Amino acid sequence: MSERTGAVKRVHHDRITAPLVLLRFSITCTSIMSSDPCSFSSFTRCVTKHLNLSLHLDFERHVIRAKVELTVEALEDRFATLTLDTRDLKILSVSANGQPACFSLGPKHSFKGTPLDITLPFDVSRGQHVIVEVTYETSPSASALQWLTPEQTAGKKHPYLFSQCQAHHCRSMVPCQDSPSVKHTYYAQVSVPKDLVAVMSAVRDGQEVDPQDNNRIIYRFRQPVPMPSYLIAIVVGALESREIGPRSRVWSEKEFADKAAYEFSETETMLKTAEDLAGPYVWGQYDILVLPPSFPYGGMENPCLTFATPTLLAGDKSLSNVIAHEISHSWTGNLVTNKTWEHFWLNEGHTVYLERMIGRCMESEQFRQFKAIGGWKDLQDSVNTFGANNPLTNLVPSLQDVDPDDAFSSVPYEKGFALLYHLEELMGGPEVFMGFVKSYIQLFAYSSVTTEDWKNYLFTYFKDKVDILNKVDWNAWMFTPGMPPVKPQYDTTLADACIALSQRWTKAKEQDLGSFTEYDVKSLSSHQLIEFLSLLLGLWSEHLLCVCAKWEEAVPLALKMATEQGRMKFTRPLFREVFNFEKYRKEAVRVFLAHRAAMHPVTAGLVAKDLKVDASNSSSL
Repeated sequence: MSERTGAVKRVHHDRITAPLVLLRFSITCTSIMSSDPCSFSSFTRCVTKHLNLSLHLDFERHVIRAKVELTVEALEDRFATLTLDTRDLKILSVSANGQPACFSLGPKHSFKGTPLDITLPFDVSRGQHVIVEVTYETSPSASALQWLTPEQTAGKKHPYLFSQCQAHHCRSMVPCQDSPSVKHTYYAQVSVPKDLVAVMSAVRDGQEVDPQDNNRIIYRFRQPVPMPSYLIAIVVGALESREIGPRSRVWSEKEFADKAAYEFSETETMLKTAEDLAGPYVWGQYDILVLPPSFPYGGMENPCLTFATPTLLAGDKSLSNVIAHEISHSWTGNLVTNKTWEHFWLNEGHTVYLERMIGRCMESEQFRQFKAIGGWKDLQDSVNTFGANNPLTNLVPSLQDVDPDDAFSSVPYEKGFALLYHLEELMGGPEVFMGFVKSYIQLFAYSSVTTEDWKNYLFTYFKDKVDILNKVDWNAWMFTPGMPPVKPQYDTTLADACIALSQRWTKAKEQDLGSFTEYDVKSLSSHQLIEFLSLLLGLWSEHLLCVCAKWEEAVPLALKMATEQGRMKFTRPLFREVFNFEKYRKEAVRVFLAHRAAMHPVTAGLVAKDLKVDASNSSSL
């Protein structure tokens, strides 16, 4: 590991030190030129540099009463109007530098929300800053927020709130320039009932009794590293924490705290490995928060506070993939960010690549190959689900008039990884290509980039191998739907062992049972064991297969699993397959409607689309 790290550093200094300043100047000058089809905000004329948030959580009404001060820099002379993204917010007042400002809300868009148009009471010159203050209240149905009753928590005594802003939901919690092309720092003070604890995607900055109500506590947070709005995150509940490393704590309800501390004990090792590969970790604290079961994703890379699903607390090392992935986002995604969601693969493809390089360092090259094979299967599943000709299976899709949530799949993750792995093979192997990835991170740190930016730098970095890069079918990789034009030839050694053992089990007759021994399973790593069990019976896969085979007894079990946890990886396929079982189509809709209120808003919205349920009147179309 140390030898490879040294090689990466030498390649980096030889390649980019000289042109670094010029390239950074070019990035700064062009960083605001592209538009974002998922945002109303006027970021070609102004850019937010800092947010100051004051949040008062009302658990009875399920709303946040709030004030945000946006420090906005003008990018043009005589700047006097700006547009912010909002969604279902009640705007109470707007001011600029303390003076009242006129404002209006435009027509509501189905997924982009409502533009907030603000007219300043004065003009601002290019380069000058203005502080725009908005007082507002969120909606009980804010898409970024899920309010849980005490009964929905592990402790059963206190309510709970968590946010999920990616991709375009921060605007339902904060009026802002809700585009990943805009990065800003933030400070927050959060007033909550005194029995609850608040944490955010920022460094903790103290707490005090609320001077307005001694039954409440104000928690303070600061985020000094510029980041996009989708990474603003908040959790409030009966939380406890345990130290798991010199810069890490794990947070959860008391019932999960000790188990979570044990399961995430390798966090510091992963952080150090990632730093050896990608450079210093700039965010200070790296905490992990284990959420209630309704959290819709495996993990979320909120800076300083990774969110993790409780389905990871399974007593094995499978969770290391998720944590390695979220740690990797500290560089690829959070530090270097896709400029719009059309370039999402820049976040996720590079993060999967770095995640698997961490696995390579901590386990072996065969382990990396094994995980890549699993990723290729996931990609094939997504392409099959969308359809091989669906443009959303492009590596760089057009999202004009497309809800980013509808485009979410493993395509940007695994098609992106496959491209990077293919380039790794062409350019000279993992050490050589990781040198490029580290250099790319250093050059574009603290900025947002497009695929064109990435590709131009790839050709600059490998200037001696341009003839090879020119032979890559870039159009097929980037802008053509379906599977990639090249299938990497991965090492199948570890996968073959899982397949062979599963076939022995499935083909065994009664007289063969004596040939199985404890060593058959003990010889497999934890990751191989998971793959073996998945091949053999895999719980959620089993439900899917049984429902697909129209086995009626499996339907109640499938619907039970779909509603007992909210991870979309499990919930959406289970509901879809029951819905496709014509005899139980109405039952799938009935169960969904009965449980929708307890689901995360994003999960509920996507399952409603899968089941063709009209969100406005809760009826099946």
